[in-house]
Amino acid sequence: MRIAITGQQEFGKAVLEAFLARGDQIVGVFCVPEKVGAKPDVLREAAHALDLPVFQFSSLRSGFAQDTLRKLDADIGIMAYVLQFAPEAFVNIPRFGTIQFHPSLLPRHRGPSSISWPIVLGDTNTGITVFRPTDGLDEGPVILQKSCPIGPDETLGELYFNKLFPMGVAALLEAADLVFSGRHAEHAQDESQASYEGWFHEEESRIHWTHHADQVYNLIRACNPAPGAWTVLNGERVWIYDARKHLVRTHGDVRGKPGEIASVDDHSISINTHGGRIEVLKLRPEGGKKMAAGDYARLRGLVASAS
Repeated sequence: MRIAITGQQEFGKAVLEAFLARGDQIVGVFCVPEKVGAKPDVLREAAHALDLPVFQFSSLRSGFAQDTLRKLDADIGIMAYVLQFAPEAFVNIPRFGTIQFHPSLLPRHRGPSSISWPIVLGDTNTGITVFRPTDGLDEGPVILQKSCPIGPDETLGELYFNKLFPMGVAALLEAADLVFSGRHAEHAQDESQASYEGWFHEEESRIHWTHHADQVYNLIRACNPAPGAWTVLNGERVWIYDARKHLVRTHGDVRGKPGEIASVDDHSISINTHGGRIEVLKLRPEGGKKMAAGDYARLRGLVASAS
């Protein structure tokens, strides 16, 4: 197949390498322009190292971007982790159209933080979707879906890199073959089951200790390794990463108010919340680097709150 890839970062690079490894021809790679001072995009660097044509348009809406894709005479377009809007006028140009990867079971969790939200909401299952991109956000017909469980202690990073990332690469290869051979089926998304969630920004990643321990723990998992769920300890903002959840069985097991430090030891800081405690193992203070919570407690002189 003659393939045009639109994407970025490690996932885009892995998809590029997977198609090349089996003998497909990459006729062009479209990457979003990097901002001044930003870290070089690994997909762009990989494509340049292989002497593949690389195009970086500020907008794929432009006639110039669309003319460029048209001249490549691609059989199929592959969208592998794309945050730049790609209109139908662009994605419909390849001979067999374009297919796109999304890390959720559409129509659930449309939007840019679709790996985090299932964890936050306590879902026990998620997956990946390969679909036809349209002008609606993640709304096009579905070609292929694969599901996987979310472990009770699984973090965002573990879920993505151990499950969704490799599943997504394999699914794009499979879906491209189905489309190219005319053996695929396209199913409209059920709008009655659709949900959309936006970016995980500062307010979304803030810990509210008055919430139940399950909710707090899910938030921390969903923000690990980035952006980190944050709170304020002893007047200083910190971002929490590795943690453990400890539920209380009876009201008599509760010691202290939500948000208070329940205990401090050599390795961790335990913080009260409704229904239990969160044992913090790794955190990052504002302006600093990630560190063991026990080390942070010693440096800041943190002690348990009076019960």
